[in-house]
Amino acid sequence: MANRIIVDPITRIEGHLRIECEVDSSNVITDAWSSITMWRGIETILKGRDPRDAGLIVQRFCGVCTFAHYEASIMACEDAFKIKIPANAQIIRNLIQGAQYLYDHIMHFYHLHGLDWVDIVSALSANPQKAVDLAKSLCANPYNCSVTHYKAVQDRITKFVKSGRLGPFANAYWGNPSFKLSPEANLIVTSHYLDALQISKLGAQMMAIFGGKNPHPQTLVVGGVTSVMDALDASRLGQYLFRLKELKNFIETAYIPDVLAAAAFYKDEGIKGIGGGVKNYLCYGGFPLDPAGSKFLFPRGIIKNRDITKVLPVDEAKITEEATHSWYKGSDAQHPYKGTTEPEYTGYNKEGNLKGQDKYSWCKAPRLDAEPYEVGPLARVLIAYVSGVPEIKALVDGTLKATGLPVTALFSTLGRTAARALETKFVADKIEGWVGELIANIKAGNTETWTRCDVPRKGEGRGLTEPPRGALGHWIRIDKKVIANYQAVVPSTWNCSPRDKAGKRGPYEESLIGTKLAKIDQPLEILRTIHSFDPCMACAVHIINPETKEIRKFKIA
Repeated sequence: MANRIIVDPITRIEGHLRIECEVDSSNVITDAWSSITMWRGIETILKGRDPRDAGLIVQRFCGVCTFAHYEASIMACEDAFKIKIPANAQIIRNLIQGAQYLYDHIMHFYHLHGLDWVDIVSALSANPQKAVDLAKSLCANPYNCSVTHYKAVQDRITKFVKSGRLGPFANAYWGNPSFKLSPEANLIVTSHYLDALQISKLGAQMMAIFGGKNPHPQTLVVGGVTSVMDALDASRLGQYLFRLKELKNFIETAYIPDVLAAAAFYKDEGIKGIGGGVKNYLCYGGFPLDPAGSKFLFPRGIIKNRDITKVLPVDEAKITEEATHSWYKGSDAQHPYKGTTEPEYTGYNKEGNLKGQDKYSWCKAPRLDAEPYEVGPLARVLIAYVSGVPEIKALVDGTLKATGLPVTALFSTLGRTAARALETKFVADKIEGWVGELIANIKAGNTETWTRCDVPRKGEGRGLTEPPRGALGHWIRIDKKVIANYQAVVPSTWNCSPRDKAGKRGPYEESLIGTKLAKIDQPLEILRTIHSFDPCMACAVHIINPETKEIRKFKIA
């Protein structure tokens, strides 16, 4: 008889996610369900409002991905209004988004995902000199690397342990056999964990330079941006570049080497494809390189069934959501333009478990041509790699050569984590060039940042973009100059998807099948794989009951 494991909540920051698994007598996961256990309200309250207000409102989907929803909403309006933005506006939007990539990915690896790979307690027994030697074997000039510094980190963590107040290091599975880093490698990454607390905020400051503030920037408008004075101010551009330099140094001398260390110690997991999940990958196209949106830094496309010989086009007409196993009425697949969201909560069984194959999540099931797709850094990197983007090919091939791993190792939890680090380096290297383009335009007398526009009486549009977590789409329908319908399909909706009508699991669920747990009462392997997607449940659920002042109450077992 299979054992049932429930990890609830599994997310560290954004929203509530429950993972329920069946495990056989050998501790191998044979089935899995991902369930978003809380809901919130945004989309429904947009009906009847001026479309130009939507961007500022939908930022509140999330406290991390605020700019991404802001931009997607503005892009949806621009599509519906049939307007193109000035080149300077597109550059500034990319500069804001690029800064978010840098700090979001650093924060994810160290503060949301790192403790799934790193045994903090093991670091206390490390030899600081050996840690220095290991760091220098991975990087010529490693970040904050010295015997004195590593000894200070050990002393700092020791005080935490002795005090009994472990803070962010509490309730972890220290000593679990699935931790594979050496004590010295654990010490190095622990050191960078602490460094990243200060470093990651530089990216947020970069966003605020052009966004007005962070989180919830305020400088995007339908037709362009309003941060004209910042773009024309040399000192503001200098502040942005100064912070970029600091972030790039950390990425190149800490983040990338730490991921290489993980790849060395967890090499077998990459080869075995642990955590691989569904075999389809989707990218909407990230960082438009022209106002028309015809060229992207991350190419648009899909890869089906792990066929890395070709990239196929995205047929937007075949994007749907359904609610067969979601706590909403109806089970028909709907395109987002026609999407409906009517709650139908059925809860859990009397034992507090999911009711077999019934409804079990507030997350809908997005599909492209009736198939589930993984979105995010791995999808972007794979599609760019197969599309022949030179810098991505060099980064991926160089990493595979350095680690001795085959390209198929990318289809794993390790590969997903490595892809995020590689694209961080890729984006960081591109940002300075965008600042140069902006300066060149201004010097040539082109200071335009906004295109005048009016709200159409009727229309529909979509904004497709690539925030750090993956493919994000906002769809808007306008009637009588106000919003008639609004739907967002976010990265975590794609990845956290429950089963569909055909019984096909979503990416989180599929990624766990076949995973063997070292200890059934310490499901570290489940955390490691799910966290590699960087879940954001708050983004994935956005509805409210508009008939009452009180959001309905639920008791979650």
